[in-house]
Parts: sequence; C-alpha cells; structure tokens
Amino acid sequence: MIELTEEQRQELDNSEVAKARDPKTNETYILVRADVYERMRAVIDGYTRRAGWHDPELDVYEQYRKKS
Repeated sequence: MIELTEEQRQELDNSEVAKARDPKTNETYILVRADVYERMRAVIDGYTRRAGWHDPELDVYEQYRKKS
C-alpha cells in the first residue's frame, strides 16, 4: 500500500474521489475511499450476478477473448 501525499489527502477531503496522474506513463488513476469502493463494488457485483456473468458455463467463451 502507498501513502497519500498531502495534496492527495486534501483532494480527498474535498470529495469522495480524486484523480492522480502518473507522470512517467501519463496514465490517470482514480483514488476512492475504501467505503465508497465497497459500496460501488457491491452494486456492480449485484448487476453482474443478475446478468449471469458469474455462470461457470460462460467460461468457454474466454477462448474468444483477445490476448494482450
């Protein structure tokens, strides 16, 4: 786990999420408080379960996924 910088902590004090950019790769990350992440995760898991995405019979379709 990484430690937040003072700037990141201040951003999170102002909202539930904050963006962080990796200057080396220029990729952007979203920092989300753990309690917010858990709520989001529960909602997403509920939708994917209802959609049947956790059905083991669907694993046969993994062969069609593009390899990165």
